[in-house]
Amino acid sequence: MKKDIHPENYRLVVFKDMSNEEFFICRSAAETRDTITVEGVEYPLVKMEISSTSHPFYTGKMKLVDTAGRVDKFKKKYGNLKK
Repeated sequence: MKKDIHPENYRLVVFKDMSNEEFFICRSAAETRDTITVEGVEYPLVKMEISSTSHPFYTGKMKLVDTAGRVDKFKKKYGNLKK
């Protein structure tokens, strides 16, 4: 294996699907500000809106995912505009 090819912050990270609260742990250099404790160990946390545990291609179920409330934000911001 080649030396010095990975970034300095290459470490175990928790990726959490916010639509169904599923998570998985793998190595990553993703930047994050949040942390989470899993089985007594603290890990950096990367929040995702969708993953293979919630994506319709993998689950076979169609589901509307609006975790950020984008539709409500849009209606609130632009809903009162008249032409």
